Amino acid sequence: MATKEKTVFFCKSCGNESPKWFGKCPACGEWNTCVEEKVVENGKRKTENGKLLTGNSQQPTFIKEITNAEEQRIILPYEELNRVLGGGLVLGSLVLVGGEPGIGKSTLLLQTALRLNGKKVLYISGEESQTQIKMRADRVGIQNENCLILTETDTKEILKHFKDVQPDLVIIDSIQTLSSPYVDATAGTISQIRETAAEMNKIAKTYQVPVFLIGHITKDGSIAGPKILEHIVDTVLQFEGDRHYGFRILRTTKNRFGSASELGIFEMNANGLREVTNPSEFLLSQRDEEVSGIAIAATMEGQRPMLIETQALVSTAAYGTPQRSSTGFDTRRMNMLLAVLEKRAGFRLNMKDVFLNIAGGIRSDDPALDLSVVAAVLSSNADIPIDNRTAFAAEVGLSGEIRAVTRIDARIAEADKLGFERIFISKYNAKGLDIKRFHIQVVPVATVYDLATELFG
Repeated sequence: MATKEKTVFFCKSCGNESPKWFGKCPACGEWNTCVEEKVVENGKRKTENGKLLTGNSQQPTFIKEITNAEEQRIILPYEELNRVLGGGLVLGSLVLVGGEPGIGKSTLLLQTALRLNGKKVLYISGEESQTQIKMRADRVGIQNENCLILTETDTKEILKHFKDVQPDLVIIDSIQTLSSPYVDATAGTISQIRETAAEMNKIAKTYQVPVFLIGHITKDGSIAGPKILEHIVDTVLQFEGDRHYGFRILRTTKNRFGSASELGIFEMNANGLREVTNPSEFLLSQRDEEVSGIAIAATMEGQRPMLIETQALVSTAAYGTPQRSSTGFDTRRMNMLLAVLEKRAGFRLNMKDVFLNIAGGIRSDDPALDLSVVAAVLSSNADIPIDNRTAFAAEVGLSGEIRAVTRIDARIAEADKLGFERIFISKYNAKGLDIKRFHIQVVPVATVYDLATELFG
């Protein structure tokens, strides 16, 4: 059958396909994002043996007749990775791992492959040679006889090696380097990324073998390629962190087999990545003396309670317009909390510089951070330190009220376990709470004015 070529136009921003050129994308509204690509249509897309790469034909079934089956999972050697995946790696799943260049994506998955005993792993790289991968494996100091390295970018060749090796796990570094013979375009283009991801998804689902895809990101932090890439995969993990800090955060942004709000923490050192099982102890600085402007927040990341340090600096503005800056916390929410302190509690902060930092390079959007931010700002403004054995967990409303937050039991228990002596919560959280089972003193407050009175008199 003759091969047909078709010219299509893609939007670089969202991946929308159009048969004709456009100046403004009809899907996302972006201008000048149109790229022209040629797509090869070969009738029925066949594998090398002439059979379609699909599973058994399915028939419509009444939902009441479908039996529930527990997903079979591979337990990986890192508990932090198992956590973000929802309890292990599901057979036949397609997992996309994205992050900044050099953040440790390849190192994490190579270490996982080398530590996975009893399973045959096929590590496919389109960016590094086998010698480079061997050097990285020697650096992390892990040996595994069941890990095979393949440097290949053609999906047809990859399928051949896959059938020969029959691995239990496939790792592809990276999806942007793969190319399919069915698409007449260079690797990394929108049509190639979409096609190769779909082919890898067919391999995973047909042979029930989990596949890890490493993905590049754009300058604005989103995963490179069409948005459909994130829709095709089962799980999307974002690997992030500041290069000036040793911590690396692995976040779940999509998960069909578990929670989409989990978080795992790793530490980068000379021998590779090491998982951090108790992040609270690492994220709380050790100080010889008490300093003003520091408050400890009891936060939740997914199902994990975590104590992090909030630092604030309030000083008289040197220029006419005061500066407001925050790291790891939403600046707009910080401005809202400052307005609440001025309007509802009578603190004059309109002509003062305010700088806020979440220690350790952590970024969090938990509403329970509000109370610790307010406490840190008030402490720095009055230059009165807060006892370093005091924690905070509550949201602050626009009227100055202290609002309840979820999972307050787990937050209090985490602070209690780490030896804190007092924790401030909303009085609405205190209703029905059995505080006698905790050794820590639980202080319920109703407004920010009550908080200021309790802390500074």
